[in-house]
Amino acid sequence: MLVAENLDGFYGRAQVLFGMSLSVGAGEVVVLLGRNGAGKSTTLKSLVGLVELGAGSVAFEGTRIERLPSHRIARLGIGYVPEDRRIFTDLTVMENLEVGRQPARAGAAPWTPERLFDLFPNLAAMRDRPGGRMSGGEQQMLTIARTLMGNPRLVLLDEPSEGLAPVIVEEMARTIRTLKAEGVSVLLAEQNLHFARAVADRAHVVEKGRSRFAGTMDALMGDAAARAAFLEV
Repeated sequence: MLVAENLDGFYGRAQVLFGMSLSVGAGEVVVLLGRNGAGKSTTLKSLVGLVELGAGSVAFEGTRIERLPSHRIARLGIGYVPEDRRIFTDLTVMENLEVGRQPARAGAAPWTPERLFDLFPNLAAMRDRPGGRMSGGEQQMLTIARTLMGNPRLVLLDEPSEGLAPVIVEEMARTIRTLKAEGVSVLLAEQNLHFARAVADRAHVVEKGRSRFAGTMDALMGDAAARAAFLEV
């Protein structure tokens, strides 16, 4: 579904990605793991046109997208959930969802508010609540729900478990497993190895803008040297 090869990413003149390559298959969950500042979030942003690429290619369902603006990438079927959520705090839950609405895509049932309320029962009870009056976990749910209103085939999640209570982290894990069951592909950036192990099929360990390990989650859990070198604090 997504193939990125040899990405060199830049913030101005500063190079932050060095030959980054990764892929995500249909209905697959892939995680980018690494310490804070390793380049995980930057990698996600590079895939949706928010980081300048000096080299490399990105193909989504066979279409090259690395030179497209972000809004066109979104319309092709890639949803991006940023780390800082960026909900519209003055809009209600229902109004936030409407902002994200895009047409249905062939071969998949469209996401509607009612389907999303089944996925996120907490949101169903606060349809008319402004986003600014919600907890951090509720805002995270709303951000994901708003992204799903765009009917994406691939969802990029940046640090979905960060700063959330354990019960909400479990809710996030359940949500990702449900998306996979629905046929939605997921690429997430994460520091929480336990959370990643609960949801991901494959992992890339990122360090200083480079992929240092690529393989199944089982292979990573069996590679103590890789975990000690690139993940342990």
